[in-house]
Amino acid sequence: MPARLTIRRRPDVRSARQAGGLRVAALGTAFVALLVPALSACGGSASSAAGSATLKWASSYFPSHWDPVVGGSGAQFRELALVYASLTRTDEEGKAVPDLAESWEYNEKGDLITFHVRPGLKFSDGEPVDGAAVKAAIARAQKQKNSALFGDLTSIGSVEADGLDATLHLTQVDYQIPQLLGERVLQIASPKAAGNPTKLDQDPVGAGPFVIDQLIPGTKAVLRKNPDYWDAKNIHIDNVELVSAPDASTVVSGLQTGVYNFADLDPSQATAAEKAGLDVFSQPGFNASNISLNVNKAPFDDDRVVDALRHAVNRKEFVDKLTFGHGETTDQPFPKGYVAYDSESENAYPYDPAKSKKLLAEAGHKPGDIKLNLVIPAEDPQAEIVQSQLAAVGVKVTIKIDKNWATPFFAKDLAFSLYSTTGRDSAVQTLTAHFGPDGPLNLSTPYEPDGFKEAVAKVRRTPLDASDYPQVLQAATRAGLESKALIFTFSSPNLFAKNKALSDLPKNPAHIDWTGVKIAAGS
Repeated sequence: MPARLTIRRRPDVRSARQAGGLRVAALGTAFVALLVPALSACGGSASSAAGSATLKWASSYFPSHWDPVVGGSGAQFRELALVYASLTRTDEEGKAVPDLAESWEYNEKGDLITFHVRPGLKFSDGEPVDGAAVKAAIARAQKQKNSALFGDLTSIGSVEADGLDATLHLTQVDYQIPQLLGERVLQIASPKAAGNPTKLDQDPVGAGPFVIDQLIPGTKAVLRKNPDYWDAKNIHIDNVELVSAPDASTVVSGLQTGVYNFADLDPSQATAAEKAGLDVFSQPGFNASNISLNVNKAPFDDDRVVDALRHAVNRKEFVDKLTFGHGETTDQPFPKGYVAYDSESENAYPYDPAKSKKLLAEAGHKPGDIKLNLVIPAEDPQAEIVQSQLAAVGVKVTIKIDKNWATPFFAKDLAFSLYSTTGRDSAVQTLTAHFGPDGPLNLSTPYEPDGFKEAVAKVRRTPLDASDYPQVLQAATRAGLESKALIFTFSSPNLFAKNKALSDLPKNPAHIDWTGVKIAAGS
């Protein structure tokens, strides 16, 4: 599958500092010279003992929450996966394969699925990993007051635990469950530790490949290999030092000097990293950015205005200016080559400013008549591109920054905004998040396009290995793309850099998997 699915209840947007980093000049060498030793000093710990293989990871998405129920399934799930494991994981083809569950099966009707947990597993606090732990994790994700995942689990009615088995009684036939319950949506914490969710949020206890030794909230986490992880024999990293990445312009220097040996990379720094002799690579993913419209509010209650905006968007400009050529244009939430991508819908609204102006005129709007407030959570160069492109067709856009943007966005009070997502392992979940009547990314709730509900239900009823599954899924994508609530623009890359001592990572779409990864001795 080519490079480039999970939504979350909060935006997958970087801070103003990071977004603005595209235009920040490199720091002076004197400052960098001072910074690197300082970071080296604060990074020193027992985990860096001689002879150990230590991953030193600078992350732009350092978790603000370590309770996976609260953290949701945005970009931070990759870091949380150091500590937590899930029932399933994703392979290089994007398919669900065993993780904590060694196998599973559906009943004949497709409305009940039983997961069989591997025997002998335990959480890092010694509690057993079993059917009861799975049941508790699902219940917490569905019912905990601050859960960011409850909307993802609507197909699960009740759960029965019997020893190592967890049987899920579904509210509808749904063959997407194994795809859904991976590390994005159901990272499983110790039920004992989760009895105090506030403590768990900064003292995580899971059954993943590593165990937390030290955690400085928002700044640094020191972890060691979990000898009780079910696949510990294939984890060759002894220790992990995870730090919150400094300004994008300093990451390359940190990689060069050994402060880090792995980092997510801002596209603006890719060329510098390559010139420094680092390995720069793009991990497959499902990222998609869009312009969100509320069709329940003027002027977007007129289809001609919506279509005019579609034709006013030059997607290539987003790619060139924001990803430095590393991203891709997109007009749907899936990448080309992925099973859910609908080729019939490709380029349905090509860039055509003249047609955009004509549609606005037909709707009775003269140039300058339409004035819009584009509300976003932080400074974002995407907004400036949207402002410029719409100005070219006679629509005046004023950018409004509201750090509490999430409240009106999810309350569906805004008329016009931006959103970026990392997708979902379950294609159906991505579709319903964007186009469903209760979808968190659907600013036009409760609106949904005609035929979408039926098309999605048909996908759920179709086993993943059925011969007609691709066609059924693509038909649901096609129905969703009839929505007037979103205009997809571009896909930013999952771009990383590492030093050459670190071996290549598995190409699991959107995930960071440390299985089999090695660090050369003495590095």
